[in-house]
Amino acid sequence: MPRYITEFIGTFFLVLVIALTGDPLVIGAVLMVMVFAGGHISGAHYNPAVTLALLIRKKISAGETLVYIGSQLAGALAAALVFSLFEEPAVAATQVLDTPKALLAEVFGTFALAYVVLNVATARGNAGNSFYGLAIGFTVFAMASAFGSYSGGAFNPAVAVGASVLKVFAWKNFWIYLVGCFGGAAIAAVAFLFLNREDKPVPPLPREN
Repeated sequence: MPRYITEFIGTFFLVLVIALTGDPLVIGAVLMVMVFAGGHISGAHYNPAVTLALLIRKKISAGETLVYIGSQLAGALAAALVFSLFEEPAVAATQVLDTPKALLAEVFGTFALAYVVLNVATARGNAGNSFYGLAIGFTVFAMASAFGSYSGGAFNPAVAVGASVLKVFAWKNFWIYLVGCFGGAAIAAVAFLFLNREDKPVPPLPREN
């Protein structure tokens, strides 16, 4: 239970800060501090796409993956509710995207995020490092700065849910974030396992009768 509450809290503050500021540097900063705060408890995913990458990496089970994602989505929805206490939500979404560019932006941005998470937080060569939160936060800052104008810079399906509920994103574009984020994360996991052979899960030896 502590892991799931941690995922809720981290995703809540990430989505709330995104909604209140929209500033890539502030967003990267809040993700960084939440990663440092919750990394030792839940692994600090705060992102269904990152959770998928860790499932492919075999760092989390399928059952845990579903509960993690549920906790993250709950945090995003709670953030959207709390946002309305501070600001008036938009009446209607005005988001207009160039679909191919937006999809590529989400794929590349999420790939970079998941790739960094896997390498700094799960690779044997970086075990016990103290910089993983900083690396993850700055990745989001860099990707949001580079690709935000093309897709809104979600790189996170939970963020896309919160933004869609608040009518910052249009629901008709929601599929872009599902395909782009989960696709980018899956590719990152495959790339990680290919490049980090020593981290590739090894099947257990058969037992002798």
